[in-house]
Amino acid sequence: MEIPPIASSQCSYHRPLLPSTRSICRRRRAGSTPASNNSTLKPGDRLDVTGELCSEKGKYCMNFDPEYLRIFAQGQDDWVVWMANRDKPADIASATLSLNHSGVLKIESKNVTLIILYSPPQPVNNTVATLLATGNFVLEQLHPNGNKSMLWQSFDFPTDSLLPGMKLGVNHKTRRNWSLVSSFSKSLPAPGPFRLDWEPKTKELVTRRGKQVYWRSGELRNKRFKHISAEAEYHAMFNDDEEYFMFTTPSEELTKWTLLETGQLINRKGNDIARADKCYGYNTDEGCQKWEERPTCRARGDEFDYKSGYPNLNTARNVVNVRYGISDCQAMCWSNCSCIGFASFDNINGTGCTFYQSVEGTNIAGGGEDFYLLVKSTRHKGSKWWMWMCGAMATVLLIIFHSILCHTMTKQKYVRQEKANKIRTEMQDIEASRGSTSDNDLQLNISGGDDLELFSYASIMVATNGFSLDNKLGQGGFGPVFKGILPSGQEVAVKKLSKTSGQGAIEFKNELTLISKLQHTNLVQLLGHCIHQQERMLVYEYMSNKSLDCFLFDASGRELLDWSKRFSIIEGIGQGLLYLHKYSRLKIIHRDLKASNILLDENMNPKISDFGVARMFTKQETESNTNRIVGTYGYMSPEYAMEGVFSTKSDVYSFGVLLLEIVSGRRNNSLCSEERPLNLVGHAWELWKAGLVLQVVDPALNNSFSEDEVLRCVHVGLLCVEDNADDRPTMSSVILMLANKTKVNILPKKPAYYVRTSLLDEETFGVDSTYEKFGSELHTV
Repeated sequence: MEIPPIASSQCSYHRPLLPSTRSICRRRRAGSTPASNNSTLKPGDRLDVTGELCSEKGKYCMNFDPEYLRIFAQGQDDWVVWMANRDKPADIASATLSLNHSGVLKIESKNVTLIILYSPPQPVNNTVATLLATGNFVLEQLHPNGNKSMLWQSFDFPTDSLLPGMKLGVNHKTRRNWSLVSSFSKSLPAPGPFRLDWEPKTKELVTRRGKQVYWRSGELRNKRFKHISAEAEYHAMFNDDEEYFMFTTPSEELTKWTLLETGQLINRKGNDIARADKCYGYNTDEGCQKWEERPTCRARGDEFDYKSGYPNLNTARNVVNVRYGISDCQAMCWSNCSCIGFASFDNINGTGCTFYQSVEGTNIAGGGEDFYLLVKSTRHKGSKWWMWMCGAMATVLLIIFHSILCHTMTKQKYVRQEKANKIRTEMQDIEASRGSTSDNDLQLNISGGDDLELFSYASIMVATNGFSLDNKLGQGGFGPVFKGILPSGQEVAVKKLSKTSGQGAIEFKNELTLISKLQHTNLVQLLGHCIHQQERMLVYEYMSNKSLDCFLFDASGRELLDWSKRFSIIEGIGQGLLYLHKYSRLKIIHRDLKASNILLDENMNPKISDFGVARMFTKQETESNTNRIVGTYGYMSPEYAMEGVFSTKSDVYSFGVLLLEIVSGRRNNSLCSEERPLNLVGHAWELWKAGLVLQVVDPALNNSFSEDEVLRCVHVGLLCVEDNADDRPTMSSVILMLANKTKVNILPKKPAYYVRTSLLDEETFGVDSTYEKFGSELHTV
């Protein structure tokens, strides 16, 4: 299937799927000439819709055309290589690019949200933005000794085009991924459905539509790919900080790769590099990949062919939807057995779909409309003996599969039963041990060397004054917590398992056996336990200042938390988590880190508590999966809440939310309303982008705080709540960043739970709802 080439006079933002009367790229304004000395923006300079920046020798230029800030290569037909605001067009008449004296690079226009290209954590002087001869737009800081340091560059934010010297891959130091993302349509440059990535492990390029892999280049060997013809030198580079792919050309001829909205990858001349648009899920030629799910009505060799003519409109069905691009139309038509062709409904914007159900009456001729028509495969005609053979083989495989499935289900049932029996036996062993010990004998070593006391029920009753309401400290998911005084005069906190609690024997034994192995100044100390008939109790050291939420979210209590105390609490929680993740006997994932589970001693030192839902890992394990989601929405990482996948990065996410709460004195969901759907995380992100981070600080601090420490805390907090778990820092890195007085260089990405959706509201039952208030656990939909 060949797509008609573009005439040399036509603007080549990229080769269009279907010809159009409108294009987002336009010729450079008549009469404008590139100025070789006008390649930079200095502090205070502005580039408006009438101006232009050009690199030395005028190879590349930058301007607004008209509502998009673009970089384009000059020639017979100016072709765009980068856009700054592809998903947020600016006002045509008032758009300006400016660099202020604090080092903020931004796009402003009337009636359009401010677009921040770069905002330093702290104001930066002596900056300059330059369009280089490579097509890279860079922001640098000039130092008195003549050196320069890079602050930001357009090459770190690829759009749909790859230039020589640009990278595809990942920067492990900054957690940044470099990928090409297609445009939505030939006329709308907003990010589209296809993505081209570099996979360092397999050393190959991969084209995806959503999560579905369409095409692979094959491994890079001797600077060549198996499924890409040699037209340049390809390089795979790696070091401790980066793993990436780039290509170079021996000549200075203008060239680029462009990923089209169809998934097709082409070069500057319009020649094919990769045809993901011809990958239908069953073929593996030229790098195409097989899919698990394919329509039964399509055969190997079936494909859509580009046509021009007059389709039968009597059988056409129009779907007017601006969210559908041409690849969506193809996917829907491919999976619908009655569909034999498709085209864009809106030929101006390339959105919406027109589907054809019949080829009768269709006139294939020059001119007319442009559309795609299904061409049926001519293979496998004649004798049908192979069909019988395939049917027989399928029947045999079905029987084998059914047998394996039955065996697997029986085995899983047996494993579940064995697990339940094991838990029941372990609890009976604990209770039997208690029954063989007198009330006066308080010593019991249940964990092979960990000194835990087995308290008698009578001694607990005396200590808590019969569980008097005057001694009640609070209510948790495990049950009520009471203050007690032992005969020795030691004050303790007794956590009593409620009969209606959602936590049971598993959580009781988990906390009993797990926390007994942990010894750290920022972890609450478990002194012992008590089992009496159906009641189970845990005895902890008493924390005179209760929990962090009693101060942080109380109008009068938060005034007692000055900034030095808050920063000390943040550091203490971080040290406790670092111990759990790295330095304890086993790697521990807490899974329910929140303000109410941070206890404060008489000196306001924080101690992490409530290990009922914590999980132990070996040092070699990195993550696990569960279908039993327990914890608190608002603090849960997205991969845990939605997929049940948890790791140390799940705790890092919770720590990030908690850090922002400590800085702001607000609960994560306290800002949510119908008029303002942003939660605290989203609010902090918006202020970060606007360079107004200090507005998130708790007013109760009365401006008495270290701006440097607040900026660092918010910066680290936003890094911790990133959507992708791999992008979040480890607790080791968090501690280092918090303690380091120098600037944090890693820039955060848009956080995971940016707004609070109605679906999430239904799941959480309101602000800060937890399993402690509404049941044993919260299940994802």
